[in-house]
This record gives sequence, C-alpha cells and structure tokens, in this order.
Amino acid sequence: MLFNCVNPLLLAVETAAPLDPPVDPEVATNLSPLILVAVLMALVVIYLASRVAGEIAVRLSFPPVLGELLGGVMVGASVLGLLVFREGQVSGEELQTLAHSSTLMQFLQATAGLSEGSLTQVFSAQSEIIDILSEIGVIILLFEIGLESDLSELLRVGPQAAAVAVIGVAVPFLAGTLGLLYFFHVPAIPAVFAGAALTATSIGITARVLAELQKLTSPEGQVIIGAAVLDDVLGIIILAVVAGLAKNGEVNLTDIGIIIISAVTFLVGSIVLGRLLSSYFVALLNSLKTRGNPLLPALVLAFVLAYIGQIIHLEAILGAFAAGLILAETDKRQELEEQIKPISDLLVPIFFVCVGAKTNLAVLNPAIPANREGLVIALFLIGVAIVGKLAAGFGVFAKPGINRYAIGVGMIPRGEVGLVFAGVGAASGVLSDALDVSIIVMVIATTFVAPLWLRGVLVREEPTEADPVQSDELDASETPSLLDLQTEVTEQDRKDSSAGIPADFPDPERVGMPER
Repeated sequence: MLFNCVNPLLLAVETAAPLDPPVDPEVATNLSPLILVAVLMALVVIYLASRVAGEIAVRLSFPPVLGELLGGVMVGASVLGLLVFREGQVSGEELQTLAHSSTLMQFLQATAGLSEGSLTQVFSAQSEIIDILSEIGVIILLFEIGLESDLSELLRVGPQAAAVAVIGVAVPFLAGTLGLLYFFHVPAIPAVFAGAALTATSIGITARVLAELQKLTSPEGQVIIGAAVLDDVLGIIILAVVAGLAKNGEVNLTDIGIIIISAVTFLVGSIVLGRLLSSYFVALLNSLKTRGNPLLPALVLAFVLAYIGQIIHLEAILGAFAAGLILAETDKRQELEEQIKPISDLLVPIFFVCVGAKTNLAVLNPAIPANREGLVIALFLIGVAIVGKLAAGFGVFAKPGINRYAIGVGMIPRGEVGLVFAGVGAASGVLSDALDVSIIVMVIATTFVAPLWLRGVLVREEPTEADPVQSDELDASETPSLLDLQTEVTEQDRKDSSAGIPADFPDPERVGMPER
C-alpha cells in the first residue's frame, strides 16, 4: 500500500523537474521500495543529527535549536553530504550531479542494489518527501506555538506588535535598498529585491527559543510572536511586489490589493469565527469516544486552516498558528499541549535540520574569487539586518518595563524566509552571483547568531534567587533586637502563667529525655 502511494509522488516529481531519461511507470513501481529505504535512512540521519547536536548544545548552555541547525549543517552538502536537496527548478543533468554528491545515495547504491540509472529518480523522490515532512514539521510547530500563546495578550499587544513589524520591515528595506544603490551601485530592481530579503522574520526559530525558555506568554514573547506573524504577511506582500518587478518591470496593484484583503480577512475572520464556534467544537470533542481525541480533530482544524492560508496566497503556517490560537481559548488547551508534544518531537526536528542542511557554507570561502564581492556586500547586509530589527524593538510604546532590546533581538533571524527571497530572485535571473551570495550569507549569520543572542538576553534579565544586597538589607531590617526577644519571652511566660502552666514547667515533648 505504501509503495503504491510513492509511485504518484515520483511521477509528480518527474513532472516538476523532468528527468533524463523520463520516469517509466513500470520502473517507478520497481523503485518504490528503494525510495522508502532512502527516506527511512534520511530520517535516521536527521534524528541522529538533531539529538546528538542538540545534546551537545544543551550541555554547553546553548539553545537546542542552535544544535539542530548546526547538526543539519554537518550532515548537509557543506560537510558530510549525507542530506542534499535541490533548490528550485534544475535540469536533469544538474539533478544527476546532486544525486551523485549525496553520500547517502552512494551508501544506498552500494548496500541496497541501487543501479546507476535509478539513482537520480530515487534521489528526487527522497528529496521531495523529506521537504514535505519538513513543511509539515513547521506547520506542527506553529500550531503548538499558537496553543501556548495567549490570544487575549496577543490582542492586547497588537498595536505594539504592529509598530514593531512595520518598523522592522521599513527600516531594513529602505536602508538595504538605498545602501546597495548608492554605496555599491547595484541596479534598482536587484537592490529592491535584496532590500526585500531583509524584511522577513523566521517565526519558527524565534518561537522555538522562546518556548524552550518558557517565555512565550511573557509580554516580550507575545510582542515578538505577533510582530513575526505580521512580518510574514508583510513579507508575502513585498515578495509579490518585487516578483512583479522582476518579471514585468512593473507592479500589479490588483494582485497586491487581493493579497492584503485576503491576509486581513483570513487572520481576523478565522480568529473571530473560531471564538464563536469553539464551544460547539469542544462539545463535539466531548461526544467522541474513540482513541485519538482531542488531538486528531484539532489537527484536522489546523490542516484545514493551513490549506486555506496556502490557497489564498498566504502561508500554511499562518493557518496552523490561527488554529492553535483558537483552541488555546478552550478547556482542551492543556490536554492538547500534552498530546501534541510527541508529534512535535517527531516532525519539528526535520524542519530545523533541513534548514541547516540547505545552508551552503561554500559561499563563505573568500578563496573563491566569485565570493569576494558577495562577502563585502554581505557584511553590509548583515549590519542592516541586525540594526534594522533592533530598531524595531524600540518601537514598542505604552509598555513600561518591557525589554525592548530582547524584542529587537527576537526579530533578527531570517531563516528559511530569507532563503525564499534569494531563491525567487535567483530563479528570475534578477540577482547577480555576488548579490545572491550576500543574501545567503546574511541569512546564515542571522539564523545562527540570533538564537544564542536571544537566549543570552532573556536569561540575563531573569532575577537571581537571592540578590546579596537585597538579602543583607532584608536581614538587617528583619533581625530582632535583644530587647525585642526579651519582651517576647516575658509575654510568652505571662500567657503560660495565665493558662495555669508554670513558667519553669518542662517541655512535654522533652519529658523523659536526659539532660545533656
């Protein structure tokens, strides 16, 4: 049954990226067991990398997510070459080269009887399946984040989150675009494209750090999550604008208007309707008697909203996040939080390891002449990327005592979102090699630096168990004087006498105990 399910996927992969020679349906049937084995081996590599690197990170007091990202880099094409992915549309010859560069494919070829002609086809299907599992992992992550978030608090910090999002989009975009235009003399459309790549925030990476530190429901955590969600929406709109510029040299205002209306309607409508209908949903859950409740019906809701978000040209993760917010308002919240954890532990590491595995460290090598110009531009973009988001943190208003610095740091990572911009730009032919390298380096730097930085900021702000100065002052103010003690003893003797107990009467609990 499972083998038969793999066949259509292999044929679909071949349609998206034609192979040379094309896949024959009969050959696809014979390759199904090998595709299954390839996927299983890839999952073995992913889980080992995430656990080993995560454990090392924790023991070194680093965030586990940083370990998972670094574990992905180690097993990716940059180091061991166990996990190799195709990016965008590639020719049959390029796909064959990628397949041969995969150490895992070479291992399968040697141990599972994988023939030379089948290598590319198995590699394509395996890469596609792991990518799909990675996307499901980030959907589960955002559903879990929604469950752990407080909708009332998110609405309360809505204006602050909006201010952070707008500043965090506008400042990097303008500074990056203008800097590339005037300092590096980059043409207008590529400069706009690179500036747009600076705007987005990777909600998955930041949210994972906040969850690990139990800071999701803090004021800082809620502002960061709210602003990151709005950043995603604004980033999609900007991507639509710059993609239009790349293709036609002009912006289609109708398409942009549709995206804006869809985003507002979807986010507001799903939450409002969810709150109105949540009581009926809970009643339905209470009436179900089979195993898997309430998790499976909750996941159905999350996947339906993710589907709607995707087909209206938003992101599937926004739908999953909205579903989590809706269910967080019900009395099933705690039960769902417990039941989603094993699913999250199974799928979410796939996403983070894949992000690390897709990181191409070769672009950091200054010995390659083509990289040098890109590295210089990358230093500029990294500076703009960091300063622009730090400035956004200080856009929070009417919130005395909130850590604006932590909010700014939490908005820094670009992650997979920045890679999407780079991929679209490279596929359209707008970005030069140097500019493409610089965007990738910026994404690498912000993705790996931000989790560690955010953890340091949030842990440092936590009060210690005993402040020495405060303890001394407390002891001094609460230590009774000798006169106070004497007065207390006299008062206790008076009470004992009035109760008929002589003052020198022995303690009942010590009767029969020899004097020392």
